[in-house]
Amino acid sequence: MLKRLALLWTLVRGDAQRLWRALRHPQAPLWLKLGTVGLVIYVISPIDLIPDLIPFLGIADDLVLVPLGVRFLLSKLPANVREDIARV
Repeated sequence: MLKRLALLWTLVRGDAQRLWRALRHPQAPLWLKLGTVGLVIYVISPIDLIPDLIPFLGIADDLVLVPLGVRFLLSKLPANVREDIARV
């Protein structure tokens, strides 16, 4: 579990930092907070789309879906929030 989280963190470090700044922004929309909670639950949940028991494919779904989810959330940010977090 810790290896999985460490690997995901290295893949999405920059996006995760932008997401963290967006979550702390005073005008962050509620859907952003709910989407982030959903991604965190997916990462720590023992239920996966493809079980981790399958050697390569078990972690491959996490390595693809989580970064895509983070990028999707960041792409849907309102323009003013996106500009504010880019300045920091």
